[in-house]
Amino acid sequence: MHYVKTMTLAAMIGAGLAMSGAAMAADMPEPYVEPAPPVIATGGWYLRGDIGYKWYNNPSTSFVTSTYVDDWNNNSLDNTGVIGLGAGYRFNDHFRVDATVDYEFQAGAYGEGYCGGCGGVGHTIETANIDAWTFLANGYVDIGTWSGFTPYVGAGIGTSYLQTSDVAYLNPNGVGGTWDGAGNWNFAYALMAGVSYAFSPNVSVDLNYRYLNLGDAVSGYIPAGGGGTINYDNISANEVRLGLRYNFY
Repeated sequence: MHYVKTMTLAAMIGAGLAMSGAAMAADMPEPYVEPAPPVIATGGWYLRGDIGYKWYNNPSTSFVTSTYVDDWNNNSLDNTGVIGLGAGYRFNDHFRVDATVDYEFQAGAYGEGYCGGCGGVGHTIETANIDAWTFLANGYVDIGTWSGFTPYVGAGIGTSYLQTSDVAYLNPNGVGGTWDGAGNWNFAYALMAGVSYAFSPNVSVDLNYRYLNLGDAVSGYIPAGGGGTINYDNISANEVRLGLRYNFY
């Protein structure tokens, strides 16, 4: 009888200890498991679109024949707008490349040339419209990212196609006329600096400055003064552009 009571007491004590241990285990916090670091895609394809405003620098303009060159005075090229599209690839957090095509809207060219039929008095006013296409391969260095802002610098090389139209002249005596326009392919290059802001991993807005050298434009053949062309040399511009990039991450 004493033996049975002893075994019963031991069983009760064991059950109590087990229940106490279970209760303590239930009250203990779950063990902390450190989450895996997020996977951030740093490379991939992207598309871009840009709009902007450009300030042309004054070109060197002249009437060129086989026997002489008449350099004009007060040459200028009006400011105009630019739109563009492109596609690129981001290799990592600091380097990306893209190919772009841009259209520069018509800008009015102005110059004052020698007037051979004016008796040495006055000058002829020469005007034209010039528009341009540029095709560039660009590379960029993204300096770093702070609060979503990424400043960068870049450069591009490629080609441009400059088209002249509405080439016209007006002499001091009121006599005027028009000449044919023409197209011309050139080597082109660009230097850029800007900053982008990421609204999400896929969408960024881009504000940038670009210096663009487009090369030379030329009129059609002009059968006057011995026959020649009007050359608009060293056409370059400063641009401020706003763009949107979509990243395929």
